[in-house]
Amino acid sequence: MGRITASQAGGKTRLATLFQEGCGKIRLPNTHASSLEAVLINTAGGITGGDHLQWGATVAPGGHLVLTTQACERSYRSTGDFGRVHTHLEVGAGAHLDWLPQETILFAASKLDRTLEADLEDGATLTAIESVILGRDAMGEDAADALLRDAWRIRRNGRLIHAEATRLDATSAERASPSLLSGNRAFASILHVAATSDTAEALCARLRTLMPGTAPIAASANGERVVIRAMAPTGLALRRLIVPVLIELTGAGSLPRLWHL
Repeated sequence: MGRITASQAGGKTRLATLFQEGCGKIRLPNTHASSLEAVLINTAGGITGGDHLQWGATVAPGGHLVLTTQACERSYRSTGDFGRVHTHLEVGAGAHLDWLPQETILFAASKLDRTLEADLEDGATLTAIESVILGRDAMGEDAADALLRDAWRIRRNGRLIHAEATRLDATSAERASPSLLSGNRAFASILHVAATSDTAEALCARLRTLMPGTAPIAASANGERVVIRAMAPTGLALRRLIVPVLIELTGAGSLPRLWHL
């Protein structure tokens, strides 16, 4: 378990409180920026059946907090229950939070249940991504029997503004169907919550200019939300699709250095 709270003072976002226990660790690299960057680390090296990992973060009004992970998370084979990961984010009025974990790799016979909850106040904005790779690219794996449950709930001032659920079962139809993964082994969901619907519409129009016309990536705007879906045959190909989009969406206009190592 790990939790971080960020305050705002002197035009910079600073650490207020930090709690960590068990395999959940948080490190704060020096970025020389006005934002605060936190790196989440699962020292267990991955998640398997029965594990329960919790992350929490709060950023004060007017602040900017960037959350990423040290490396790809790994969901390993489970002979019993699902491994669980729960993340809860709180974004103060006029603040921005970037939730930018690196990819989750599903191994053969893995079972992962993941939830993301975020509570936003007036004028707060959020950029969030969750991306998945089915098996290791270098090993030629496809994790055909991996199971995934992924649920998002985003609220502003207590009102639900975005909800989605992804369920991946061990069926060939899901992997091969043209309306689902169409044979791809990597996919991502990106959500940006803007301050206003006009801002979201303009942002969505800019994002579409960054997307190759023939690539399986698309963006849509609905109210204050911009939603991007992407898929690719490999994790590297997926990154090439989503990195330009994420750079446009993040509050800093750049990605954490760990994304480029």
